[in-house]
Amino acid sequence: MFTETKIKDYTQLNQMLKGLIEDETDRIANLSNASSLLNVFLEDINWVGFYLYEEETDELVLGPFQGLPACVRIQNGKGVCGLAFRGNDIFIVDDVTQFPGHIACDANSRSEIVVPIYRDGTPIGVLDIDSPIFDRFTEEDRKGLSDFVEVLKQYI
Repeated sequence: MFTETKIKDYTQLNQMLKGLIEDETDRIANLSNASSLLNVFLEDINWVGFYLYEEETDELVLGPFQGLPACVRIQNGKGVCGLAFRGNDIFIVDDVTQFPGHIACDANSRSEIVVPIYRDGTPIGVLDIDSPIFDRFTEEDRKGLSDFVEVLKQYI
């Protein structure tokens, strides 16, 4: 559904996100709308959602998402989500079948991007997006989704 360059599209998407959530204080409502917005506007994806950090168990727990049912708990440091979260680094995986320790929740997923979410050093969770296409995610996606998370974390 993007018609301009990806960066301009992400800028517009991030403005839409802010307009959608800026007056709402409920974290789950804002994460739900954020996952829905990404699901509608990103092409060639089959799952988008959030895993939220649970300090007591040191795990990422399934939060709001769009797509098929998913893994409920991911240990910190395990799989793409856990490693990206532990290292506070965006991971782009071009072929999930080649990623050691990949946790397959949807057998149709071929590539993935995970964006950790920390606010003022406090761990919140990750944004996780899967695609049924190899090599789906680019550096433009990394930048655009990083900016998306920057907007989002102000309201969760």
